[in-house]
Amino acid sequence: MKTLVLAVFLAVISICIGCADNSLTGPSSVISGSVEKREVVSEPINKILQSAEEQTRVTKNYTQAYFTIPYPNGDLPIDTGACSDVVIRSFRAAGIDLQKEVHEDMAANFAAYPKKWGLSAPDTNIDHRRVPNLQTFFTRKGKSIAITANPDDYLPGDIVSWDLDGKGMTHIGVVLNLWNERTKRYLIIHNIGGGTKAEDKLFDWKITGHFRYF
Repeated sequence: MKTLVLAVFLAVISICIGCADNSLTGPSSVISGSVEKREVVSEPINKILQSAEEQTRVTKNYTQAYFTIPYPNGDLPIDTGACSDVVIRSFRAAGIDLQKEVHEDMAANFAAYPKKWGLSAPDTNIDHRRVPNLQTFFTRKGKSIAITANPDDYLPGDIVSWDLDGKGMTHIGVVLNLWNERTKRYLIIHNIGGGTKAEDKLFDWKITGHFRYF
């Protein structure tokens, strides 16, 4: 019985990170025509983008599972992860440990964060991997900027979050510096199932957050 309860508990935790598997992605954006890599002068943004691109070569799998990880600078095995892990790993390359930053802010301001998981205290293993917590953290730090329908407003290094199904299924990714000349917008690096990929997905779902950290 204890084993069954634990299995159910971990399953509930895992599905609440916020991403979806690729059976729920909706129509794919097919990249055709010219894709141009544009120069970025900001050093931290370049580090974010380089890390995100590297993940497309090594992170070939997807998981929402709960992992017990070190603190700070804890991570899952590099070959797997969820959408939030793309952002976490990219920011670490720029010197920002979101595991530590989110935990410290949650520990000091726990009431400001979503309560949908029924927790009574922060959990350094999972808090930073949940999209609503990342949205709350970025907003509290003054990093939230306008959500628009203009692709020119979404720049390399920006973080974008979405509602995938109109019912609160969340997703998050990084705006890349690969410009799709056909659609006139930058590609997104994200993991929505099947590993980290660069895709033209900016307006495929309802945007719920737009953040610029640097």
